[in-house]
Amino acid sequence: MKKTILVTSLACAIGLGGQLSIAEAARNEPITPIPVQDKVDAPKVELGKKLFFDPRLSKSGFLSCNSCHNLSTGGADNLPSSIGHKWQLGPINSPTVLNARFNLAQFWDGRAKDLKEQAGGPIANPGEMASTHEIAVDVLSSIPAYIAEFKAVYGDKKVNMDRVTDAIASFEETLVTPDSPFDLWLKGDDAALSEEAKAGYDLFKNKGCIACHNGTGVGGTMYQKMGTVKPYTDTKTLGRYGVTGKDADKYFFKVPLLRNIELTAPYFHDASTWDLAEAVKMMGEYQLGLKLSDEETNKIVVFLKALTGKQPQISYPVLPPSTNKTPKPDRG
Repeated sequence: MKKTILVTSLACAIGLGGQLSIAEAARNEPITPIPVQDKVDAPKVELGKKLFFDPRLSKSGFLSCNSCHNLSTGGADNLPSSIGHKWQLGPINSPTVLNARFNLAQFWDGRAKDLKEQAGGPIANPGEMASTHEIAVDVLSSIPAYIAEFKAVYGDKKVNMDRVTDAIASFEETLVTPDSPFDLWLKGDDAALSEEAKAGYDLFKNKGCIACHNGTGVGGTMYQKMGTVKPYTDTKTLGRYGVTGKDADKYFFKVPLLRNIELTAPYFHDASTWDLAEAVKMMGEYQLGLKLSDEETNKIVVFLKALTGKQPQISYPVLPPSTNKTPKPDRG
């Protein structure tokens, strides 16, 4: 009932049952533009960028945060699941780091409350970077240039995991993708969005997709059961249940962000499809109980592609050299 009321009210807001023009409705949409960042701690962000790209935080000296969240491919690795230490395959599809600041929590199951807490997980995960927080800190503490940067940012030479994850999170906070065609339309530029994309957005709202995919990130603000109206095919991945232990949370996952969705195939936690159109149809079937036509699906896809914004322009950092005291990589 709540979803029906929401969709009906949205239909009125866009002029299907009311008097608002497209431009007026654009200023009152359930999706909001990515805001301009005007306050950034540049030294901390620069330190975080280096740590994000530094493979020495992994046991093998080969993997970095960027390995699974590649900033040249939409902030994800475009694999069904990520490749970790000794070529281990992860259990779940890696979500994008772009715009991750707009998530209510991090990871599919929301086990990390924020980007800072998330940043420490992969370093010590034996299936991912496979190091320990202690060794990672020892590595950084053995490098004079890093010690100098930590002192400049935090006021003293102490290197610890709290500061490491704080710096990485500060960098990740900057990884946003503003000024997509849809955002420009939201700001009042009617010419920024094609008529087909506008029609796709109308369908996106009227079919009910907007009930979960809203806000600045076009998702990421709630948990939802995968298979709301029809049981989903993957019954092994339990989602939020692994965090809470509550039966009611089985198969609940954080609703993914849809910004830059065309760049982040394969889709869903189990990477069950590489085709964005198929993903849209699957959502209609499993989440809304709808069978979308090819025409409807294609229009929604055009709208989704209009959510691709300006990608972060990241210059690859030059990392400070190791010393004789730096713990050596371990590929075992």
